[in-house]
Amino acid sequence: MKKIIIEKSTMDFLKAIAKNNNRDWFTDNKETYLKANENMIDFADALLLKMKTHDNIENESGKKSLFRIYKDTRFSKDKTPYKSHFAGHFTRATKQLRGGYYFHIEPGNKSGMAGGFWNPNPEDLKRIRQDIDRNYKDWKKLLANKTLKNTFGEMDGEKVNSAPKGYAKDNPAIDLLRYKQYLFWAPFTDKEVMSDDFVTKANAALKALRPFFDYMSEVLTTDLNGELL
Repeated sequence: MKKIIIEKSTMDFLKAIAKNNNRDWFTDNKETYLKANENMIDFADALLLKMKTHDNIENESGKKSLFRIYKDTRFSKDKTPYKSHFAGHFTRATKQLRGGYYFHIEPGNKSGMAGGFWNPNPEDLKRIRQDIDRNYKDWKKLLANKTLKNTFGEMDGEKVNSAPKGYAKDNPAIDLLRYKQYLFWAPFTDKEVMSDDFVTKANAALKALRPFFDYMSEVLTTDLNGELL
């Protein structure tokens, strides 16, 4: 089977559109874009195939996992019409499996694999904080998982400025209770992105999120007594 790689021409296209982010240039270079987009579809298909060997992913194809290159500028001060990166996401199937995967390809050593909980709804956020408060030591152990930490480093995400409502500032779990997002990012260099084993490395990085996702799935599908919701 032919190895799927992200071509240098794809990265060159992204460098070019970053410098020529206008509709005239894009129209003149539409064929270059289409070739780069097909390359990304091939990559996403190959990555999805590997992901489905170890997780239940609902995406039907790599193509459907990709975000459009066209930007929504309605609510942005930046009115350039196109993104200067390719990105996509994989959604875990069923309500019992929580968490989402994300891949981002951008020249300048800005690429990465990511995942987590970007914007938990108020009910989920409340349940997560309840678990942190009750099981602080389990959370510390979870986030110290060797594979997770070696791949992603520390958990990231927005935090409230002080203690969230209902929790004291001197709560021993306050460092984690302040989070309102739970995100992980594994960076990759341009050289790594264009290597012939990048699909394998990208899959391994995303697979490293499973201990966290499995724990969060259990939390978000049970009540405080451990009963299924």
